[in-house]
Amino acid sequence: MNAVVAAVLIMLVMSLARIHVVVALIVGAVSGGLIAGLSLETTIDAFNNGLGGGATVALSYATLGAFAVAIGKSGLAHALADKTLAMVGQQENSAAAKGVRYMIIGVLVLIALSSQNILPIHIAFIPLVVPPMLYVMAKLNMDRRLVACALTFGLITPYMFLPIGFGGIYLNEILMAKISANGGATEGLSVMKAMALPALGMLCGLLVAIFITYRGDREYDLEAITRTERVNVSYSPGTLIMALVAIVVAFVVQLWLGSMILGALAGFLLFNLSGVVKWKEADDLFTEGMKMLAMIGFIMITASGFAEVMRETGEIATLVQSSVDVIGNNKPMAALLMLLVGLMITLGIGSSFSTIPIIAALYVPLALEMGFSSMAIVALVGTAGALGDAGSPASDSTLGPTAGLNVDGQHNHIWDSVVPTFLHYNLPLLGFGWLAAMVL
Repeated sequence: MNAVVAAVLIMLVMSLARIHVVVALIVGAVSGGLIAGLSLETTIDAFNNGLGGGATVALSYATLGAFAVAIGKSGLAHALADKTLAMVGQQENSAAAKGVRYMIIGVLVLIALSSQNILPIHIAFIPLVVPPMLYVMAKLNMDRRLVACALTFGLITPYMFLPIGFGGIYLNEILMAKISANGGATEGLSVMKAMALPALGMLCGLLVAIFITYRGDREYDLEAITRTERVNVSYSPGTLIMALVAIVVAFVVQLWLGSMILGALAGFLLFNLSGVVKWKEADDLFTEGMKMLAMIGFIMITASGFAEVMRETGEIATLVQSSVDVIGNNKPMAALLMLLVGLMITLGIGSSFSTIPIIAALYVPLALEMGFSSMAIVALVGTAGALGDAGSPASDSTLGPTAGLNVDGQHNHIWDSVVPTFLHYNLPLLGFGWLAAMVL
């Protein structure tokens, strides 16, 4: 068996068996290296060399976690939760309560969409906004798997369709640049047109989750929520205004200096200077915030090590070549296998942004040889990279929702975030991505 496939399968099976993702990634990486014929020493060296690739992201999430806790201290998110809870109390029938459910989902989707471009803080908003809403969701008997699907939709769809914010990086700086560098024609092409069908597949998955799969009730322990998340938080117009100012400052600093770390620190310091966060509380609050997103940071660092071992094996190219041997001159089969290989790679390393550079050098010459159009190549490579971001145990698009939804221990990362998002987004992406490659 191909070492990359074996490593990813080992990692996924261990994760599904409720073994921690960090352990699953380490065991999968070592197993993949050994299966590929690397020595244990070489495998460990490659893993260690890859760890540094996730350090910046991990530190960014840690500081953003501290900033999120400071905003929570201001009461901004709780003010929103209180308004929603008041609306819930006014509803006397189930139809009206469902209307409030849809409103909550709509707001979360809009915030998630905005986190990729308008206010590009990615998953940092989740531990800020979601935990204060858990009590309201429990009162409405909302299924948290639906919330996970809604958040993941908002985190992935913008970058794979809109060329602004994180989408500008994914679509222009990575996808189009790598296709061009490997012989593909990109001049004059509309990347939005090429990725429209795959994005439509994501929308279909979200609608299925909302109106079919998770439309029913699911009960949660309210006492567990109140023990871990403060339901009654004091706030004033002054603290709410300061929270909004801090968010704007963090946003401006991030865009100015190009650093999420410095943006989050600027916002946190503003809370200190304004008195919303007392100086004697600052150290404990910062530590609390860092711990909140520490798990995501460790998983991202470990995933970078996993990815480096997979590159060191040299069997990603072998995986593609073995697919070519099966394909022959069958374009429909070629498109399907390329998408499936992209899915396998991204499931393992957990990053669409890291998958494109790996597969573009292999896919673009193959697609040109098979006679795919330039638009079809963009759709094919772009979708192959995005496949697996939803549904990967190591992806921040699933880790982020879990970080917000599992603060009270009632939301399992694998079975309540990973599996639902895999089923609702990867399957439609496969279908619509394949269709785009065929019709463009």
